[in-house]
Amino acid sequence: MDYVSVAYAMGGGAGGNAAPQGGAFSAFIPLILMFVIFYFLLIRPQQKKAKQHREMLNSLKVGDNIVTSGGIYGTVTGLTEGTVTVEIAPKVRVKITRGSVAAVLGRGTQVTQSQ
Repeated sequence: MDYVSVAYAMGGGAGGNAAPQGGAFSAFIPLILMFVIFYFLLIRPQQKKAKQHREMLNSLKVGDNIVTSGGIYGTVTGLTEGTVTVEIAPKVRVKITRGSVAAVLGRGTQVTQSQ
């Protein structure tokens, strides 16, 4: 009796024609779980933060005290569609893009100057 032909006849051969045990869907379950984890840990919080920043930029008003992304404190003196005019010292005004505003400190709050 030939033992090699008996082993191949039992289906345990190394032919590679055997289908995966769980089917095609079970192979994608880890990828789906990774996407869900990335969505809740990375994508969703980033979208929330971007939405809050957009709302803050849309609610800018003349007289608001702000901080730019470069760290400059100032008071909003003018607004256009894409730019903000900021007074950073008496009679010193600069124009910056709206996206450069990092935070609104509030209206009428005193901006402290250290010497």
